[in-house]
Order: sequence, then structure tokens, then C-alpha cells
Amino acid sequence: MSTTQAGRAHGLEAQGVRTSRPIHWNLSTAALYEHAIRRQEGELAAEGPLVCRTGAHTGRSPNDKFLVKEPSSESHIAWGKVNKGIGPAHFDALKRDMLAHLADRELYVQDLYAGADPKYRLQVRFIQEMAWQNLFVRNLFIVPPVDAVAAFTPQFTVITAPNFAADPERHGTRSDVAIVANMATREVLIAGTSYAGENKKSIFTVLNYLLPLRGVLSMHCSANIGKDGDTALFFGLSGTGKTTLSSDPDRQLIGDDEHGWSDDGVFNFEGGCYAKMIRLSAEAEPQIYETTRRFGTVLENVVMDPGTRRLSLDDASLTENTRGAYPIDFIDNAVPSGVGGHPENIVMLTADAFGVLPPIARLSPDGAMYHFLSGYTAKVAGTEKGVKDPSATFSSCFGAPFLPLNPNVYARGLGERIARHKARVWLVNTGWTGGAFGVGKRMSIAHTRAMISAALSGALDQVEYHTHPIFNLDMPNHCPGVPPEVLDPRGTWQDTANYDAQARKLATMFVDNFKTFEGDVDAAVVQAGPRL
Repeated sequence: MSTTQAGRAHGLEAQGVRTSRPIHWNLSTAALYEHAIRRQEGELAAEGPLVCRTGAHTGRSPNDKFLVKEPSSESHIAWGKVNKGIGPAHFDALKRDMLAHLADRELYVQDLYAGADPKYRLQVRFIQEMAWQNLFVRNLFIVPPVDAVAAFTPQFTVITAPNFAADPERHGTRSDVAIVANMATREVLIAGTSYAGENKKSIFTVLNYLLPLRGVLSMHCSANIGKDGDTALFFGLSGTGKTTLSSDPDRQLIGDDEHGWSDDGVFNFEGGCYAKMIRLSAEAEPQIYETTRRFGTVLENVVMDPGTRRLSLDDASLTENTRGAYPIDFIDNAVPSGVGGHPENIVMLTADAFGVLPPIARLSPDGAMYHFLSGYTAKVAGTEKGVKDPSATFSSCFGAPFLPLNPNVYARGLGERIARHKARVWLVNTGWTGGAFGVGKRMSIAHTRAMISAALSGALDQVEYHTHPIFNLDMPNHCPGVPPEVLDPRGTWQDTANYDAQARKLATMFVDNFKTFEGDVDAAVVQAGPRL
């Protein structure tokens, strides 16, 4: 063992990590491919991606996520259904047993940055038992310069053991899966799941705790920059088009998912992208599609032909949540620095499966607060038998599962910045038009792109608006590149009485959901919501 290797091993031993097997430090993409294939963790696809399966867990396990109740953070955290507490003794027992499990296994370590702005950067060490997951975090976070690696000191450590099953009685967990963050010891433990996204989202949760306490707004959004240097943010839950719409060939991509907004501007938390792959189209999403043909991309649960090794991106037999993880520089026009100025436009995306929200609407500052706290989108039944109606999902600040603090902390932070920097805010529906899911059709992505381009360019500042009578939203009468009949959702329905009934139904859901926030916001914010 070299002096450097010995020093690194000692660094792990200080955290209690010991193994009789090799420890692989900061391996390159090519080396991690070799290890993953040697260990039969994944297969090489025809054009270069590494295809891996995550087994029983093909998505996040939100009910198995915990925060340790300890004195330094307990008073800050909004405890409840999202932020479930676990005792320090249970955390210690889980860590001891996970480390015992890892003691006879090869380990893979990556020292990476979370945060493109050096002022607010978090140095994170990932210790993992699977080579492909080590490549995943290398793709998703920021790789330090070579001259910074030797001096790297972790400020947070993530230990993952997908092959270790937690014991609810011994470890205080709900099941054999555990994602546990300890703000006092600066550690995250992930056990019992091979879904690599837990690594990414655990650090997002950590930053959502640390940064607001330093005066930085942390956001679940994508961001890009126009040719004139104007920055735009795109908020939205999974499936609303956040990654797709921010990857615009006419604008530079800052990042596709997680950002901070400081007094200096916005900055990406990550160094890569994590995009949905199901039914990906070369025509509609050319930049993301090209990443599926690149060496270095990690594909999760994407089906491929066993003979030709060609991908079948339309195949959802393993899961609808097929994913691709790739470095952000795989997008040709990505911003190398990962930073941008103060946003001039903020887009809140929703996929309304009820088919009643307008395709684009202008929001007042109070309306922006209302819809940010609401965080609405809708899920559809898909292939599930017997379920025909869409279901509304409200996720405050478009990221409730990852918010340790009270949602009002993030909402106030956004409201203050909108006012200070005079940002324009838009609500964009990428969901259904002409009827609800099963009757109507999905909004044309070409029309959505045209509407967003018009909003960001200022073209929609020059047109007349009218107000939706139920949702209290200002809808443009005209938009370049979009047929006028598309802009008013009621007119796209054959049965307008049915539209009115559906609109009132969804508006009632909005009002009922917002009762949680009414006591903490100005009356003007409540009044910016639907009118029943």
C-alpha cells in the first residue's frame, strides 16, 4: 500500500470503516466500467452506456427515510410524515451492523463536491459496495480538480450497503430499507436498496437543511441561461418536463434538478443529470436522447435486446421509472461553471391530468407563492387495472420529500428573491388538454416550448390577458407559434359543462390542500388561489 493509499485508508478507519478487501479510490469512468462488468453488476449496451438493474426497488423509498433526532438539529426540523425521527442509539446500531457487513467486501470511494459555488460547496465522501453506484455518484456530483484530491476533507459521508438488510426491531426502521441522515455526525446511511437515486436525494436533503440556515435558498428546479445572459428556473415534480424543457438547444444548461440561489445568483448542486428515459424521443428530446448513445452514461432498468444489446427505450416492463445518469458536459451547451445570475423568469411546471389548467399563465408575486406552496401535479393510472381517474399530488415547494425545514422557510426565501430581483413567474401545464387523461391528449411539447420561449423572450409581455374564472390565473390571448384555441383550456373540451365540473373539482382540491398554509401567509396569497 502506498503512502497516499495508507493515508486514505486511515481516513476511512477514523470513521470506523475497515475491510480486508481492496479499497478503490476515485476510480475513473473506464475503470469503474471494468469493475462493474467484472462483478456482473451491469452490462455494456451497443453504443456504450452501462445498463444496470436495481432489483425490487426501482424508485425512492420515502417511507423508509429518517432523520436522527439530536440536539443540534432537532429544533430546526419540521417533524412529521415527511421528516420521521429516529434515535441516535438506533442510528449507531445500524452503522455498526452496516460496517460489519462491509468488512469483508471490496469498497469503492469517491470524494466529490456538491455545489458549484465554492462559497457554499459541500465536500462529500461516498463509500459504496457497488462499482456501478460509485460511477453513478461520479456522474451526478462534481469531480474535484486533480490537485484538490489529496487535500480533500469530507464534510459529509454517505455509506451505502444495498445488500445489507436493516432490522426494524434492532435499528428502529420501518422495513429492511433505511435511508438515515445524521446532521450531528454528518453522515448518511443507505441500506437495503439498490436504487442509486437515494444517494443523490440524500445529499439534496442535507443541502436543504444546511443552506437556508446560511441564507441561501435551496430549490428543486432546473436552470438555464439565454443568449443575452438571462437566467431562468424551472420548478416541477417528476414527469412534468423539468429536465426536458431546460435542455434547450437555444439556451445553456446550468443544471437539470437541484440549485441554490444566493446573494450572488444561482448555482448547480450537481455535476450531472438524472433524466427519465421511458419513451425518450430523438425528435422531442434530442440532447438527452444522445446521452443514451454515450460511453459513461449509466442507465437504470432500461431494457435492451440480449443479442444486439440495443436499447428499447419504450419498454416499461421493469418500471416506468427508467433513468439515465450522465455528466452534464454530455449536454453540448452546458454551462461549465455551473453558475448563473439572478433569474429573470421562473417557470412552475405541472402535468395536469384533469386537463383543466391553462397551458401557460402569468402569476402575480402572491400567485407565485400560492402555487409554490401548493406544488401541484397529477398522476395517471397508466396500466393499472380498474383505475380511471387521475389523482392530484401536492408537494410543497415542488420537493416536499426532501425538505427538512418548514416549507414556509423556502417559500419566504423565494418570495423575497422574486420581489428583490423583479422576476416574472409563469405556471405552465405540460399535462392534458381537450379532456382529462383517457379522453384528452398530452400537450404538444412543440407548443410548450414555443410558449416558454415567448415567456422568456418577453414576447408575452406585449399581449393581452384574460382571467380564468375559477383558477384566478391570467391567460394570454395570443402567443407566437401557438394556435389561439390551445391557450384557453375550456375551449379545447367538446363538453364545456364537463370542463367546468372538472375545474371546480380540482379547484376544491387546491383550496383544501392550502388550508395547511393559510395561517402562515398573507391574506393576499390565499386570495391568489382558485375562486369557488
